[in-house]
Amino acid sequence: MADPKGFLTTGREVATSRPVEERVRDWNEVYVPGSLLPVISKQAGRCMDCGIPFCHQGCPLGNLIPEWNDYAYRGDWAAASERLHATNNFPEFTGRLCPAPCESACVLGINQPPVTIKNVEVTIIDKAWDAGAVTPQPPQRLSGKTVAVIGSGPAGLAAAQQLTRAGHTVAVFERADRIGGLLRYGIPAFKMEKRHLNRRVEQMRAEGTKFRTGVEVGRDVDAARLRKRYDAVVIAAGATTARDLPVPGRELKGVHQAMEYLPLANKVQEGDLVTSPITAEGKHVVVIGGGDTGADCVGTAHRQGAASVTQLEIMPRPGDDRPGHQPWPTFPMTYKVTSAHEEGGERVYAVSTTHFEGDEDGNVQFLHLVEVEFVEGRLTPLPGTERKIPAQLVTLAMGFTGTDQENGLVQQFGLELDARGNVTRDASYATSVDGVFVAGDAGRGQSLIVWAIAEGRAAARGVDRFLTGESTLPYPVRPTDRSLTV
Repeated sequence: MADPKGFLTTGREVATSRPVEERVRDWNEVYVPGSLLPVISKQAGRCMDCGIPFCHQGCPLGNLIPEWNDYAYRGDWAAASERLHATNNFPEFTGRLCPAPCESACVLGINQPPVTIKNVEVTIIDKAWDAGAVTPQPPQRLSGKTVAVIGSGPAGLAAAQQLTRAGHTVAVFERADRIGGLLRYGIPAFKMEKRHLNRRVEQMRAEGTKFRTGVEVGRDVDAARLRKRYDAVVIAAGATTARDLPVPGRELKGVHQAMEYLPLANKVQEGDLVTSPITAEGKHVVVIGGGDTGADCVGTAHRQGAASVTQLEIMPRPGDDRPGHQPWPTFPMTYKVTSAHEEGGERVYAVSTTHFEGDEDGNVQFLHLVEVEFVEGRLTPLPGTERKIPAQLVTLAMGFTGTDQENGLVQQFGLELDARGNVTRDASYATSVDGVFVAGDAGRGQSLIVWAIAEGRAAARGVDRFLTGESTLPYPVRPTDRSLTV
């Protein structure tokens, strides 16, 4: 145990954010670099090293949290990094982007603020990179087997790195012009600067992983040809079919899916564009959807100089405290204020969009909405609550409904889909097609980055066993997944 009295003597302290007026003028990460170092050892000392560490239950990766908390408390950063990497290929991603279900499951969190697990994690890995301790780990020998990984998001990258280290020759196919999937073009730079992604990709190149960008399997490459060329295929293409809003006026100019809007802003930061073709500058912006993607749109609009930003959510405002029907150690639905929300704008709950209103040139100008409530489980508009708000740019951030079925990948492989539009698979992540596996959102449905990495690692083990008859690759501590069928 790190500090036997740490949870009694030390209060919770999190990373320091840069002032709002400063950070909205750039696209750098919102936190003050190095702000955690003076306090992180004491924060790690708040960990109680519980006899049953429920933080393991909360983390899909089964991260060895008490162990690396202990090392961080003692200042043994090399050992902390080793234990961190034992279960997680990319802790610098999860330490910045994961909503930290481990903290919701922290035993200390029953009656006190939980351990700052996420902040400890990102500090460990940042120190490891700064010390040059994160190095390529190429395999000692090659198996002679080849694997194609379709998609370079967190699931695809995790699967590719594990399989490369197992000695297989791995090629990652990405339809975009750069590697990273939503990590590259969906997540704004102010949440994770792309240098973190770039250096992981370079580590993987040095280990032997091959990358093929600008190649869309199903269109540019026929699935049958790919299947013939490689001994196994891992589909990690994500759940990219965005949920739409079929209301009058949806066709007006200025109404866009979030994943039409966010990638362009990221391309500006990559230097591909001088300005984004879809910009919030000087406009009244409305974001429909109250989740993380919606918050990303809010923060992006602030940095582009929006005149106003309003975020709409159809559900009622969550409470500040854990609701009774979501007891510890479950992940509760509580009111969250992200860094983007700290920067301004209005959040409106329990409303539904009825239609959009445009000008004579076909540009959206207003959004009409109505307040709603749930009556006997059904969404019911409240008469007399209709109103309209200015809206010159509208982004739809209402989630995703399944994997892309328009590019031919599903049809060419002959994959079976479940009722939610996800690719079906068994407990080894194998699909109904021999030698074809699926990991991440493509099989699970829209989920968290930590689940994507866990599934990529688990699928890699399934592929390794398929190719060699056995596998020494680690399996995530939490193998159970109700979306899988045996």
